[in-house]
Amino acid sequence: MYKKNLTYRQVSILMGVPKSTLHKIVNNQISPRLETLEQIAKGLKIRITDLYDSDYK
Repeated sequence: MYKKNLTYRQVSILMGVPKSTLHKIVNNQISPRLETLEQIAKGLKIRITDLYDSDYK
């Protein structure tokens, strides 16, 4: 989202995920479901693994 210079609202529209949910995910207030991660990746046109940091990627 930040790399593509998109706002929460723009990403929310692209993904069909509420802006408030997106904000909570970005700020680690909730853990997203796999379905939500898939929607985010699809909306941003990235791989789902690009959405998280892990030594096991």
